[in-house]
Amino acid sequence: MTARLRLAAQWTTLVPVFAVVLLVLTWGRELPGWIVAVVTLILAGAVLAAVHHAEVVAHRVGEPFGSLVLAVAVTVIEVALIVTLMIDGGDKSATLARDTVFAAVMITVNGILGLSLLVGSLRHGTAVFNSEGTGAALATVATLATLSLVLPTFTTSKPGPEFSTVQLTFAAVSSLILYALFVATQTVRHRDYFLPIVKQSEKASPVEEHAEAPTTRVALISLGLLGLALIGVVGLAKGVSPTIESGVDAAGLPHSVVGVVIALLVLLPETIAAVRAARRNQVQTSMNLALGSAMASIGLTIPAVALASLWLTGPLVLGLGNTHMVLLALTMVVGALTVVPGRATPLQGGVHLVLLAAYLELALNP
Repeated sequence: MTARLRLAAQWTTLVPVFAVVLLVLTWGRELPGWIVAVVTLILAGAVLAAVHHAEVVAHRVGEPFGSLVLAVAVTVIEVALIVTLMIDGGDKSATLARDTVFAAVMITVNGILGLSLLVGSLRHGTAVFNSEGTGAALATVATLATLSLVLPTFTTSKPGPEFSTVQLTFAAVSSLILYALFVATQTVRHRDYFLPIVKQSEKASPVEEHAEAPTTRVALISLGLLGLALIGVVGLAKGVSPTIESGVDAAGLPHSVVGVVIALLVLLPETIAAVRAARRNQVQTSMNLALGSAMASIGLTIPAVALASLWLTGPLVLGLGNTHMVLLALTMVVGALTVVPGRATPLQGGVHLVLLAAYLELALNP
């Protein structure tokens, strides 16, 4: 067992460093097919390494700080990727922020949340979580999504589904305030609303706890390696994005599919971490990761692209179309019905996964 842990520590240390080195060597260059294959392989390794180091940090700091660290770290680097692609893409990237943010919301609220509920309920009978904390998170996500992605479709100050400068500033400031208020609620005033619930049967006969918490030094090293791994994941995802765009164009698919693929790649670490938590019957941790990621994706991306719009010359299209607004509304209604009881069966998980499948199908065939 010790040898296995030592081996895990070795490869999870080497892969993030190698990913960053590969990123430096390939940044801004046109990559041949075999290099893309190597980059994709290292990207997958960096995802697994990021999950490992996120779990080490989470074990040290405890919930809900652990899920918050991973959600914020992934989102900050995702924002950097979106802004970089927008700067490089010109008018073609006018909808990139909207497509990527909406994809992140659908993947987290339906995909990660649904998969976690399905895994947790199948393995433990019923997936149990705190409805107060999860409900507050879902309400914040719904408000942020409506203010940032729905209202631009209906405003009239500027033609097209765009905000005027004043409206965009309001949306950006509101997003930051709501996100900061939620983080304060989650980590300080009502932290107990976001802690995993222990069933009565588990209190009577507790299962084996995790290994002893890592030292501060080990946690800090893992935090640094987590940052490297996430930089590698997002940077290498940008490196293969021209190949993704070429494949999307060659297949005759809508350009919005690029945003979906980017979101899927970037959210892989959180998906794996959430499913692992659900398997351990810590569904609340999975919910924190899913909804926290959705919230961070909107609450940090909208202010960032609002700031970037000061020097970007092309339009910034944020308003969703009718089909996506229907999917968003259905997702929030179903999410509220899932959250209110504080427990879920495989049915609820399956419903959310079907909504994700519907979104993906409509992204390919609008």
